[in-house]
Amino acid sequence: MQPGAAVDTVWPVLVEVAPRVARIAVFIAGGVFLANVAVGFGLVEKIATFSKYLTRPANLPDEVGTAIVTTAASTTAGYGMLADFRESGRLDDAETLIAVTMNTFFGFVQHIFTFYAPVLIPILGLEVGLLYVGSRAAIALGITIAGVLAGAVLLPRGGTEVDRQDDSVTTDGGAESAVGDGGRAATADHATDDESESIPDVLHTAAEKTWPKIRRIVPRLAVVYVLVTLLVRTQDVQSITSVAEPLTSLLGLPAASLLVVGVFAFDTTTGAATIAPMVGSTFTPRTAVATMLLGGIISFAVSTFKRSIPFQYGIWGPRFGSKVIVVNTALKIVFIAAALAILLAPV
Repeated sequence: MQPGAAVDTVWPVLVEVAPRVARIAVFIAGGVFLANVAVGFGLVEKIATFSKYLTRPANLPDEVGTAIVTTAASTTAGYGMLADFRESGRLDDAETLIAVTMNTFFGFVQHIFTFYAPVLIPILGLEVGLLYVGSRAAIALGITIAGVLAGAVLLPRGGTEVDRQDDSVTTDGGAESAVGDGGRAATADHATDDESESIPDVLHTAAEKTWPKIRRIVPRLAVVYVLVTLLVRTQDVQSITSVAEPLTSLLGLPAASLLVVGVFAFDTTTGAATIAPMVGSTFTPRTAVATMLLGGIISFAVSTFKRSIPFQYGIWGPRFGSKVIVVNTALKIVFIAAALAILLAPV
């Protein structure tokens, strides 16, 4: 490839990717910063008073509830907090995977107010819109419940509080624990020795702990995003929707569903606008929602490649990021398949 042609190919990608990476970096920085502030001010314990009803059945530390609640406001910030807990040793890999799974419903909640209610329901109409949003909510809630059950079965019961606190004392001289320099042990210290620490001091310390993580995550995030976007631009990724044809036939969906699945897999809003005029003539409300959910399954392959891989690798690194992607995708496919079975069951 000639240098001029390479510049013509790469430059538009950089222009496209830069704002996206910057936006994600801001949210990650916010999540990590809030995690450090929560420890500094002892907010972890305050939030844990109600989030413990979610984390304790899953045998997770109470402070994980801070990240889960944050996800309802910003998925990226919630992930940033979990990454901070993991990197500082407060969570191991299994606990982090379970916490990420439990995040699913809370990540869905924010989209109700930002996308589903103001955009999708008006396009689809009240009946189909509510049925679709309700189906997606049930899928997300099912995944979250599966995460809680997995924690209850797979993680050690009891000892979460005391054992981890003991570890923070016996390892590294008690200096390293949860967020940055001190999870639960640090917050215990705040209750005694550091009560006089001023608000500016806490914020300054949180910022100092946040910067090294951003400096490590963002370059990795940017590189992967650029590589993936270049590959999408130069390869025929959309051919993947051809696998939907046998699925639509197997499920007994109308022939027009293949077009809808293809459009829906790449753009949810356009897909909804495509199917809306056909409800009542070609599609029933149930088959319309089933078709859109099927489009969601197909879109996982595309969205995983275009968005999930860059984001998850940027947050966790390739090894653990791959585990998160596999678990998220597998659970979504399983629960969407269950929803399809219910929607298309004879009534």
